[in-house]
Amino acid sequence: MGKTEHQHEHLPGAAEKHVLRRRHGRATEARDMVAAEVPVAFACNGEPFAVMMATPDDLEDFALGFALAEGIVASADEVVIESIETSLEGVAIALATPPERAAVLDARRRSLEGRSGCGICGMAQVEAVLRPPPPVATGTTVTTDALDRALRELQDRQPLNALTGATHAAGWADSDGRITLVREDVGRHNALDKLVGAMLRAGVDPQAGFAVVTSRASYEMVMKAAQAGITVLVAISAPTALAIALAESSTLTLVGFAREYGHVVYTHPGRLRDRAPGVAA
Repeated sequence: MGKTEHQHEHLPGAAEKHVLRRRHGRATEARDMVAAEVPVAFACNGEPFAVMMATPDDLEDFALGFALAEGIVASADEVVIESIETSLEGVAIALATPPERAAVLDARRRSLEGRSGCGICGMAQVEAVLRPPPPVATGTTVTTDALDRALRELQDRQPLNALTGATHAAGWADSDGRITLVREDVGRHNALDKLVGAMLRAGVDPQAGFAVVTSRASYEMVMKAAQAGITVLVAISAPTALAIALAESSTLTLVGFAREYGHVVYTHPGRLRDRAPGVAA
């Protein structure tokens, strides 16, 4: 190809770049695939609300998941995606919500400066950030076998990260640990938003399984999960103290440092049991 960079034919979230690669003292020119990152601007009812730096794929999922996980709407039927427009400057997503949601948006208006991996950058008021959702429902019971299976399957369901090495993933597993949905993004919060949107579009019951994320569990990751009705959140890295406090108050089961050889349960361990009945140790 005559261009120095282009979008990958099969993965719109990847772009090709010319690089100088050094190996064992030798330098060679090569082409490398890197994760794409563009501004994604959200407007609600014609008013700008947020700009997030994100990977430009699964945008409908991102729009729906962002609206629900951010508490802009309480259910999928309260939001309509009016348009998704892509330009050289980035992506503009227009959402329509009921008039009664306008007051919520005004109270939590973001500045138009988002940053990858940081879903609360730009919030004008601390009170708008610290908005614990109501307690989640009872949900399902998850075995350690199911958790281990989900971790194994998620490793093989990240094509963009395999290509670029630069993205996080959020996956949805059923009660047996089968990964049924995965979304990737340069930002961990964006990946979870996309997963929530994909679940909404697929009609997935958030009480019938659990979410697995390839990142730490920050306060906002727990907030987004609980806002979406997810009852069990599993992270491969550590949670923060504030995330644990929110998970405790919202009755969400929070698991961190999840590996095939073990994990740490920080809140509400009653939804986890050692292994399926009848399975030998």
